[in-house]
Amino acid sequence: MGSRSSPRVVVLGAGAAGLTTALCLAEAGTPVRLIADRPPERTTSAVAGALWGPYIAEDVRVLSWGLHSLGEFRALSEDARSGVRLARGLEAAASYQPPPDWVRGMDGFAHVPRVLLPAGFVSGWRYTAPIIDMPVYLRYLVGRLAALGVRVELVPALGSLDAVAELGDVVVNCAGLGARELVPDPSLCPVQGQLVVVENPGVDEFFSDYPGCDQPTYVLPQDDRVVLGGSVRTGVESTDPDPTICAEIRARCAAIVPELATARIVEHRVGLRPVRPTVRLERVVHRGATIVHNYGHGGSGITVSWGCAAVVLDLLG
Repeated sequence: MGSRSSPRVVVLGAGAAGLTTALCLAEAGTPVRLIADRPPERTTSAVAGALWGPYIAEDVRVLSWGLHSLGEFRALSEDARSGVRLARGLEAAASYQPPPDWVRGMDGFAHVPRVLLPAGFVSGWRYTAPIIDMPVYLRYLVGRLAALGVRVELVPALGSLDAVAELGDVVVNCAGLGARELVPDPSLCPVQGQLVVVENPGVDEFFSDYPGCDQPTYVLPQDDRVVLGGSVRTGVESTDPDPTICAEIRARCAAIVPELATARIVEHRVGLRPVRPTVRLERVVHRGATIVHNYGHGGSGITVSWGCAAVVLDLLG
């Protein structure tokens, strides 16, 4: 699958982390080989919401990575092909909560009086943030890579870190949940999330509750569709939609935007977030090969993707 004499950096994984890392390397002039056991449209990234927001509070590095990515997404929003747009929206809490510090620095930040919040919420704020249409966005990244001569090579799943080390002198591991068996890393845990996609009845602002919980509620408009969320089920590895959860998601979102109660469902999405106590982003040596691990981003993989890719470049000098 490659030789130790190859000067290329091999990137493993074709989700947001893998594609973004490969693109940053390639644009920096590094020869890149990108391999994965599934195409981008079948990754967890493809079924994400996705609203930018640094929500992994347990890892203090996430904010700086997320803010780096925010600058990239703001720039990408100027390209209609990217699937990225800046949207204004509301974040609200059912109990009194001060807004996190990062929100105060967002464009258009403003407190919202309680009387203007949806029923059941007592504090909230508005701001402008990137919303990413993930299927469109992943195709966009693939296109930018192709323009640089880098294509996704589909290969059978690798069974061990020893096999990874045989790929070349330098490998970046962006295998997501696959790193659980690959490394192996028993601290990596699947957390199932389910979304419902409906026809857009005229929604143009996002809504997200705060802080995170097992039944998060969010409404993310994307052109002619709206992504409704969500769910958090730790340790559940099925990717089959649950009709009960679907109904609960729609009911919670319709309580925020009543028109969503009758909007036609066009798609169900289920993904497995790769969660670990902290993101693993470090350089190691295994069997003579340099391996940079870049996985364990949980539900913030899109948010930190560009920031983590920049760290990979730094780690590789």
